[in-house]
Amino acid sequence: MDFNSILPILIAFIVVTVSPGPANIAVATVAMSSGRRNGIYFGLGLSIGLAFWGLVAATGLGVILQASEVALLMLKILGGGYLLWLACQSAMSASSSAGKIDGSKRNGRWFIRGLMLNISNPKAVVAWMAALSMGLGAGDSSAQVISATCICIAIGFINYAGHAFAFSFSGVMSGYQRFRRWFDGVVAGLFAIAGFSLIKSALSR
Repeated sequence: MDFNSILPILIAFIVVTVSPGPANIAVATVAMSSGRRNGIYFGLGLSIGLAFWGLVAATGLGVILQASEVALLMLKILGGGYLLWLACQSAMSASSSAGKIDGSKRNGRWFIRGLMLNISNPKAVVAWMAALSMGLGAGDSSAQVISATCICIAIGFINYAGHAFAFSFSGVMSGYQRFRRWFDGVVAGLFAIAGFSLIKSALSR
């Protein structure tokens, strides 16, 4: 493994992964409203979805996807629609005086929600391709590509798990409950902006 070629990839991927975005906002919100267990399962789903796009990018299928206007159009519309659904869920929580505190142990549901959020986000493969291109070239071995991809997948999981832990402490959850309606209203707006932007980018091609 040539660490000098992988290091730029890791730096680029860390910057992209920890940046505020729908996935990080979502896992933080789940952890604050529903607890650490649900946040971890939601983050695990996000990680698997992120890993899927990493494999797509590493095997070269990302280039094919980028070239397929129909496939990219459908994915962007699907992803935008899912973000708008999340916006509606947050808006309903913001408008409810009681809120939606879901501490259910149906972990599979939270896993699927996280998986769907990243699977339906075609921008993830673009981020992967950009990160991998930072350090790898045409002459690099398959082992280097696999190593870089696996390390980035691990970084993604650590990031989501870190959000789940950090935002599920009792003090943070208490603060969320106190300002829940304001917070959920802002989150609804952010999801709506992201959803409409993704659909707009699909229809403007």
